[in-house]
Amino acid sequence: MKPAPFDLVVATDLGEALEALHQGGTEARVIAGGQSLVPMLNMRLARPATLIDITRIPELSRIEATADTVSVGAAVRQTTLERWEDLADRLPLVRAALPWVGHTQLRNRGTVCGSVAHADPSAELPLCLIALGGSVTLRRRRKTRQVAARDFFQGMMSTDLAPGEMIASVTFPTHRKGTGYAFREVARRHGDFAIVACAAIARHDGSATLTVGGVADTPRTLDLPAEAADLDDRLNEFAWHLQARDDLHATARYRRDLVRHLGRATLKEALSCRD
Repeated sequence: MKPAPFDLVVATDLGEALEALHQGGTEARVIAGGQSLVPMLNMRLARPATLIDITRIPELSRIEATADTVSVGAAVRQTTLERWEDLADRLPLVRAALPWVGHTQLRNRGTVCGSVAHADPSAELPLCLIALGGSVTLRRRRKTRQVAARDFFQGMMSTDLAPGEMIASVTFPTHRKGTGYAFREVARRHGDFAIVACAAIARHDGSATLTVGGVADTPRTLDLPAEAADLDDRLNEFAWHLQARDDLHATARYRRDLVRHLGRATLKEALSCRD
């Protein structure tokens, strides 16, 4: 199929893009990499009257680092972040997850913020953003707001993004000394969306968090105290709490088993990686 007709605005500065969004309201959509949106357009699952190309806006094409955070602009491609020279030191969890995001060809076009905006519960980058306690910066014509990732994702492919608003950037807290990170995933084929994906963060005091994607409607996090003697029981309870469902890719039982076993392995790896 082909997309329904739409007007295209190729914005060269952020003000132009925000004005077009304001004018378009609920009938306007932003496009950068297009790896999620273009298939939806082709299948006519999305029928915007106006499409706004933001790839030529310089301020949205930057990776900006401070002492404690890394902000990734809305037009930054996944490959650009993957090849960023400071990625391993600043964002080791994201570095571990990025090779699992689709295939090289898709990462060459897809953007970090595009994956966040799409909000697929099996996607790796939203999972990392929630696991790290990151945030999403949203812009409209006369207002900017920052939303915690855990509040931005509201359900399967559902977010807190309002009409006339766009993601300007996402912000990840950076690596802290004494913390270990690990990412593991099971998919039908490498590059497919995850059946279950796990991101673990282990702190210097032995406490840890496990964030799981691909099971519930949004990635969910389990907090674990230091040296939890009842880890298996906690993982089992968490696996049931996620309310897995059968689908074409896996049964609910298989997903629960993956949460238990893959979750334990990911936590163990994170604990061993503390520096």
